[in-house]
Amino acid sequence: MRPNLPLIGAILFLASGLGLIIGYSQGTTSMNMGYPIAASTLQIAITTTGPAVVGGLCLTAIGLLLMILALILAILGELGLIGPSWYSQAESEQVERPKRLKWFEKSK
Repeated sequence: MRPNLPLIGAILFLASGLGLIIGYSQGTTSMNMGYPIAASTLQIAITTTGPAVVGGLCLTAIGLLLMILALILAILGELGLIGPSWYSQAESEQVERPKRLKWFEKSK
């Protein structure tokens, strides 16, 4: 299994989950910046009520799990532990190669 489908699903689930939480939220945001950078603060207070809380948290959790699955699949794919073995001689003979266009043909 390639990691692109779980990654697309993770992005969709995370976006919809966070969209529900932020879309139905009631809160304030404040940012204070000062000369000593260490004294700068960012405060975010979000209060979400109703079914958006349960739905948003569930969708965000599913998206996070899919993101972890996509990361594991990508690591295993790069190590060559899953997927087709493109480099073995026996397997490469069974792979159907696309036809080359005329300008890429070798001259005789």
